[in-house]
Amino acid sequence: MLRVGSKAACMACRNLVSTNMGIRFRVPLQKLHPLSRAIHHRYSGNANPPRTPHRSAARYFTSMSRLPMRPPKPPPGSGGRSYQQKRNFWVARLAARLLKLRYILLGSAVGGGYTAKKTYEEWKEMLPDFSEYNWVIPDFVWELSEQIDLDKLAKALPEIEEIAKLLPDLDKIGENFTFLKSLLSPVTSSDPALKATDSTSATNDAGDKQYKKGLLGELILIQQQIQQHEEEVRRAAAANNARPPPPEPPNPTPSQQNRKSSDKEKLDQIQEELLRTQLKYQRMLERLEKENKELRKVVLQKDDKGIHQRKVKKSLIDLYSEVLDILSDYDANYNTQDHLPRVVVVGDQSAGKTSVLEMIAQARIFPRGSGEMMTRSPVKVTLSEGPHHVAMFKDSGREFDLSKEDDLAALRREIELRMRKSVKEGQTVSSETISLSVKGPGIQRMVLVDLPGVISTVTSGMASDTKDTIFSISKAYMQNPNAIILCIQDGSVDAERSIVTDLVSQMDPQGKRTIFVLTKVDLAEKNLASPNRIQQIVEGKLFPMKALGYFAVVTGKGSSGESIDSIKDYEEAFFQNSRLLRDGMLKAHQVTTKNLSLAVSDCFWKMVRESVEQQADVFKASRFNLETEWKNNYPRLRELDRNELYEKAKNEILDEVISLSQVTPQHWEAILQKKLWERVSTHVIENIYLPAAQTMDSGTFNTTVDIKLKQWTDKQLPNKALEVAWETLQEEFARFMAEYRGKDQDDIFDKLKEAVKDESIKRHKWNERAMDSLRVIQHNALEDRSITDKPQWDAAIQFMEETLQSRLKDTESVVRDMVGPDWKQRWLNWKNRTPDQHIRNETKNELERLLKLHDDHTAYLANDEVTTVRKNLEGRNVEVDPVLIKDTWHQLYRRHFLQKALAHCSLCKRGFYYYQRHFVDSELECNDVVLFWRIQRMLGITANTLRQQLTNTEVRRLEKNVKEVLDDFGEDLEKKTHLITGRRVQLAEDLKKVREIQEKLEAFIEALHKEK
Repeated sequence: MLRVGSKAACMACRNLVSTNMGIRFRVPLQKLHPLSRAIHHRYSGNANPPRTPHRSAARYFTSMSRLPMRPPKPPPGSGGRSYQQKRNFWVARLAARLLKLRYILLGSAVGGGYTAKKTYEEWKEMLPDFSEYNWVIPDFVWELSEQIDLDKLAKALPEIEEIAKLLPDLDKIGENFTFLKSLLSPVTSSDPALKATDSTSATNDAGDKQYKKGLLGELILIQQQIQQHEEEVRRAAAANNARPPPPEPPNPTPSQQNRKSSDKEKLDQIQEELLRTQLKYQRMLERLEKENKELRKVVLQKDDKGIHQRKVKKSLIDLYSEVLDILSDYDANYNTQDHLPRVVVVGDQSAGKTSVLEMIAQARIFPRGSGEMMTRSPVKVTLSEGPHHVAMFKDSGREFDLSKEDDLAALRREIELRMRKSVKEGQTVSSETISLSVKGPGIQRMVLVDLPGVISTVTSGMASDTKDTIFSISKAYMQNPNAIILCIQDGSVDAERSIVTDLVSQMDPQGKRTIFVLTKVDLAEKNLASPNRIQQIVEGKLFPMKALGYFAVVTGKGSSGESIDSIKDYEEAFFQNSRLLRDGMLKAHQVTTKNLSLAVSDCFWKMVRESVEQQADVFKASRFNLETEWKNNYPRLRELDRNELYEKAKNEILDEVISLSQVTPQHWEAILQKKLWERVSTHVIENIYLPAAQTMDSGTFNTTVDIKLKQWTDKQLPNKALEVAWETLQEEFARFMAEYRGKDQDDIFDKLKEAVKDESIKRHKWNERAMDSLRVIQHNALEDRSITDKPQWDAAIQFMEETLQSRLKDTESVVRDMVGPDWKQRWLNWKNRTPDQHIRNETKNELERLLKLHDDHTAYLANDEVTTVRKNLEGRNVEVDPVLIKDTWHQLYRRHFLQKALAHCSLCKRGFYYYQRHFVDSELECNDVVLFWRIQRMLGITANTLRQQLTNTEVRRLEKNVKEVLDDFGEDLEKKTHLITGRRVQLAEDLKKVREIQEKLEAFIEALHKEK
């Protein structure tokens, strides 16, 4: 209801806002419209200023009150001048009288409407004060007063039509009053006494008749009856206890028996009457609460429609939940402990923890199993009020409509999937927290954490450390001195089998933050022979643990298909018919999950208000320490956390990849041609040129060359070319990254860049269709033998000379290694030959004599020649193996052949003229030059083709692969943590988290103070 401090506000202003909306705002009297101020002063119950008896009531309701006073009527005998003046202006005076009459009628109408409205407001003032339930109203409703333009509202007050609209609908009030009277009729009700309420202030007997005229009178009369009956019960119990029991005669008289029976019947009658009165009172309050809930839902829906038009302001509980989410991800290197309050739900396995949480959330949101462990990781549930009953994960934008069974099933599957995903291989439970928010009309605001159930034995299929892991997780949450422990105990089993009570008593010995909940009370009442045992439990006399409060609840019949509404109905029906409540073993405020949720929410917010500012100071000190360390160690660097550093490295890597497209075609072709010849030169010399050069004529030489080139092109050459192109692309990519690294690059990125390069190259695959087209191009290039001009001829000879000189140099190096140092090196460098080198040197000298005798010797030694060389060496006392002779001959003949080929190449420099005449009438034949021209032309065409494929396709594909790798690494938190590491990174991460936590806490504290 609308209240302005402890005084009633202006009634006309109060009517502009619905009284059922639960809005509170204070409007200073000076800000009201003058008309409203006049009404306020006229009818304020706390001020009684003296009234001028001759002042008209219209002055309080019209603008006439602001007109200057008319001059008083002159006394008689003052002269005829004034009379003449009145006689001359009688028309004006008549008009003024008529206008005054109009204002009097208007003021009377407004005053009558206001009086009726005041009477209606007085009726509503008689209702109980629901200020204790102000938390039910969302935060944004309390701020409506800041958005209301009071000046505009005041300007609308003088309009009679607008004021008439504010008059109450008396017919509807009469219908509601008749309905309420029917509810309060002395008929036995089937609804149970389910809600615990506190008594309002007592009323005197003189006002009973007035209260009986309205709804408040009925409620207060019922409440008085409850108090009277409770007083009678207490007096009767006290009288029985104070009176010493008389010694019972062996045979009691019938009068004594009748007296005892009458006293017992009277006591039972009083208790039954008390229970009926409580039922009536409870039903009335439930109806009022239901109407208030529907009204809140309408208000929230209206506000929800305008969310897209204004900036959404987060509720108080959402701000607090964000702080807890950040803290759960924060790795405190400075031992900054999380001491912010939350409700920790602990209990034995299958004790009903999840069912209690579902009843508080008013939805079956958790996966269920028969006797098996379903809660495998902590689940943080943020409960808040909203227009629709929905659920949402912290890291997901999908909303699950909890009023639809399909969405409920999908939500349960998603929770189970996330739990199993969080559990590492070889483990049964996980400490990773799953964050979930649930909103809906009438849900109490709080943050609960559902923990895995405590077990006593590790069964098959579980990890060996499951029991210890669950204990450590539970202790980690409960050791928070500001955490509220919701201890769940299964009432259907023996209390001595409970494990969780000992654990809770260890963490909270004084019970200052523990709430005990006994579940499955229906089964406990049915199975226990002595219901007094339940009473001992809820009174805290059976367990050694202590608690703030004790509650008994029923969470259904045990069927997974039960709905929340059916469970509520079953719970209400059970406690209505239960002897536990009827015999006084349980109090009305100790039963039902609804009362439990109210008590837990109150305790939660009390703990939050007491501890949140202290925790904010702790994080403020931690922030100062971190900032000081950063200034001392990294004074010239920005405070970039891991994600920001990753984005910076990502941009640098993309710039390096883009640089590949800026490589000139000449550079690509030069390095491709060079690398390709290095890869295939050995095959060309050893398998094509040398075998063809052993032939006797040019025809056989050309035939051998063509056959071997065709075989090489079909089988090996395209593959070798693509391998060279891919390696060249990798080397250029690495070269650009290395060059960029030298430009004041942060070395913290080296590990990341190397990983990105390796992963991108691993994922890249060359276009398979390029091989077939490349094979055709290479085959056509090698078939061409026509050298068109002298420069091409000279280029082929130069290419041939460079190749042969390179091979000759390598061969001479091999020969020197075989025979060891010569006499000059032995004398100057003090080196000696090994016995094997001495044998090879003798073998070399013998084979060189053979080559001098047969300059045109073939590439292979005959067996008789090998025997001759071996015998000659034996004659000089040198034992040699035939294999060593052949190996030495191969290197010597190779050197001899290359020397002859170089000499022949020098002769062919003048042979282009003879080549054009096809070497007719000439002893000079330069077919080997033509071969090298064909190879050189093939290398140039292949390099050009590969360059086109690189620049047009492969560089872009590599850039795409790099982007994909960077995106994948960006989504993998473990990968980023592994690749970007160091004290500097961790310090920036801690600074960001601590600042964010502190800012969120300050925003929450500010909103919390506003709510107060």
